[in-house]
Amino acid sequence: MSNPQPTASPDEARSTRVVIVGAGPIGLELAVALRRCGIEFELFDAGSIGHTISWWAPQTRWFSSNERIAIAGVPLLTSDQSKATREQYLTYLRGVATQFEIRVHTQCPVVNIARDDSDRFAVTTKPGGQPSVWSAEAVVLAIGGTDFPKRLGIPGEDLPHVDGYLRETHRYFGRDVLIVGGRNSAIEAALRLHHAGANVSLSYRGSEVPEDHIKYWLLPEIKGLLAAGRIGDFTGTLPVRITSECVHLQSIDDGSIVEVKADDVLTLIGYEQDKTLMRMAGVELSDSMQRPTYDENTMQTNVPGIYIAGTATAGTQSSKYKTFLENCHDHVDKIVAHLSGRHIDSAPLQYRDQIMTQPES
Repeated sequence: MSNPQPTASPDEARSTRVVIVGAGPIGLELAVALRRCGIEFELFDAGSIGHTISWWAPQTRWFSSNERIAIAGVPLLTSDQSKATREQYLTYLRGVATQFEIRVHTQCPVVNIARDDSDRFAVTTKPGGQPSVWSAEAVVLAIGGTDFPKRLGIPGEDLPHVDGYLRETHRYFGRDVLIVGGRNSAIEAALRLHHAGANVSLSYRGSEVPEDHIKYWLLPEIKGLLAAGRIGDFTGTLPVRITSECVHLQSIDDGSIVEVKADDVLTLIGYEQDKTLMRMAGVELSDSMQRPTYDENTMQTNVPGIYIAGTATAGTQSSKYKTFLENCHDHVDKIVAHLSGRHIDSAPLQYRDQIMTQPES
């Protein structure tokens, strides 16, 4: 079924059967599955395709193997069979969207979801600051879980040289950089900036870096550089104040304060999910991570017609991450099964092979 360009005026509600919010890998994979089944949809993203991946530092490699992050049955190939980089994967996602003629409403944030008078959903978007309303039978929230950097909650955190993201490494050459954090993102940033010519220090609240939470190929190098003093070792400390020139670190052992010079401060301590749309739609959130409530067989939330997919199902993953792209592919199968009225058994991959070749009657 075609996915035609809208022709209604901005003040009129355009109509589709399914609205997908989020054009990351799972949102795109779901769009392809709906296309194959002949189910009408529209796909929106507040940013670009694969927006979360796009803010990774250049040349960052995936932890997962290529076959585990491939979508829609399209192989993900790299020239040397190595794990895909940020750039390679974004190219791959654009290729999938092009191959299956998936139109994505990019830079088009969804700002509200509410029941309308006909018991459908009024989905309000705001491209370019101009509100537009779509009427949909169902809405799928594939919004991920890493929308905002977590905050330290200390004075100076909002200074312009403090950032929750690692940017292009070249910009840090010759600068004193303090990295706060001790898991993969912080460790990888410390190593990359060290090799890019920055003077790097690492502050972590634990007495040593947590070996079981660090990629195995990063661990020997970071331990060696810390031991040799080539990366400043401030494990066992917590930042308590940031100024324009330094960071005040407090020892977790005796409470003493040390000042560390810093031209840049990277607070790589994790990310939080934006739950605004889920709350607007009436989706129940539970436990400390505020996970959305949903039926594991259908991915439908407590609100009939509102579905959740991908890493959005885990809420804000605050400790060891357990929900990744690679273990979310079956969400697509379950949603398509429920929307199409076809039943799914205990073998979702087998079901996928079956359903993807059968157009909806």
